[in-house]
Amino acid sequence: MDNPAQHVQHRYAHGEHRPLGGYVATGLTYAVAAGGLLIAGKRKGAAAETRISASDLALITVATHRLARTLAKDAVTSPLRAPVTRYRETGMPSEVNEEVAPEVKDRPLLHTIGELVTCPFCLGQWVATGLVGGHVLAPTLTRLVTSTLTAVAGADALQFAYSALQRLEGSDEG
Repeated sequence: MDNPAQHVQHRYAHGEHRPLGGYVATGLTYAVAAGGLLIAGKRKGAAAETRISASDLALITVATHRLARTLAKDAVTSPLRAPVTRYRETGMPSEVNEEVAPEVKDRPLLHTIGELVTCPFCLGQWVATGLVGGHVLAPTLTRLVTSTLTAVAGADALQFAYSALQRLEGSDEG
């Protein structure tokens, strides 16, 4: 184990498979993408003191939640995740639970991508960065997208509330 990176990897992982090299690569990719958005915003003339209004921040927040869950969990987006994941079981309504595909576990970058695309919390950072960047670069279009995603999240909440009410009503019959 002459390679210092391998030594750190071995010491860190305690015998578990942790793709540190893949994490480094995705972290650098994120940094480059975020830096690109900053440069694009600067070129567009966005002022350093540009503030996002509370209403836009609320839209971006709810839209981030909805889009991250759609990308990481929805059954209809599973073809996007399938190259690096495997189906494990059904999750919440219209969602699936997946895991990193065994055949990519020894490929650090693909393993990391598999972890990223199955984790709505992990994707949230990437989605929020894209939506905030979109708000600076194309605010009208981004408001349309965030408003749509926020409406879908609201509709999801109403569906869950309706289902809960039906279960309560059904439990009184007895």
